[in-house]
Amino acid sequence: MNIDWSLLIAAVGLAFVFEGLPYFLFAERMPRMLLRLATQPPKFLRFIGLAAMILGLLILSFGRSLSF
Repeated sequence: MNIDWSLLIAAVGLAFVFEGLPYFLFAERMPRMLLRLATQPPKFLRFIGLAAMILGLLILSFGRSLSF
């Protein structure tokens, strides 16, 4: 199994960009949003995490299907 390290590093970098966007764009609202998330039950947080992973896999699949 060969790992394309440059692709892996690019993916991690892109993940950091997407993770940082809400904090940069909505810096004033993020503390309230984080407090609201902290009060949610674990079941809801797991559902949100699962939905995000499925959406990410769908986007990856779509992106790979567009190869030229």
